[in-house]
Amino acid sequence: MADASLRSSEPPPLGDGEVHLWRLPLDPPQWLLASLHDHLAPNERSAAERYVFQRDRNHFIAARGYLRAILASYAGCDPKDVRFDYGPHGKPRLTRSSAAAGLTFNLSHTRGLALCAVARGRELGVDIEQIRPAVDILGIARSTFSSGEQTSLAKLPTAQRLTAFYDCWTRKEAYIKARGDGLSYPLDAFDVSLAPNEPAALLRSAEGSTEQRRWAFFAIDAGLGYAAALVVERPVTHLYLQAWP
Repeated sequence: MADASLRSSEPPPLGDGEVHLWRLPLDPPQWLLASLHDHLAPNERSAAERYVFQRDRNHFIAARGYLRAILASYAGCDPKDVRFDYGPHGKPRLTRSSAAAGLTFNLSHTRGLALCAVARGRELGVDIEQIRPAVDILGIARSTFSSGEQTSLAKLPTAQRLTAFYDCWTRKEAYIKARGDGLSYPLDAFDVSLAPNEPAALLRSAEGSTEQRRWAFFAIDAGLGYAAALVVERPVTHLYLQAWP
């Protein structure tokens, strides 16, 4: 079982089996946003300019700028020197030639907040969602959850369904991201836990129990109004929850 602590400092040493999870506010002051923009590569700056709304543009700049700053801080290099490759389904990873080679990471952002997970030598995925009460919970579940997850959700009292829905959603997304399969992996091929007070876990996999033993699931407290989950290849010895300075 991994332990967790909250820190707000420069990154501590990243040991084998450790995962560092950074909580990143996406509405920084203008001076900080300008600094984060300076971290970006030319293609990232072009991508930022394609956003129609200023807020969305700023959130993209902040998320990518923070990501570069975080990875560079572990590697001891300039954020501009961090280089990315992409897997067959779009999962970003560091190039072998990058100064930060050897690190694994995953980034997720929603309205106003992002999470960035960093480890060494193990795949991982993170997902964060802003909780929106006005959603068709059971309707969306029918198209995205497994039959077992749908049944579990429908059996819950109405007052508990919104939280359970987002717990399930973020755990499934984090798992898909950790695998690097994107939407090519069927969402009904596995079940995750969702009931209140039930530990985050992979309950069933079409690939069998080996797949269940491979991954550690964590429910993440990202703050009021958000749901989040982290999935990491085992073993995980420590999970540090941190606020980026």
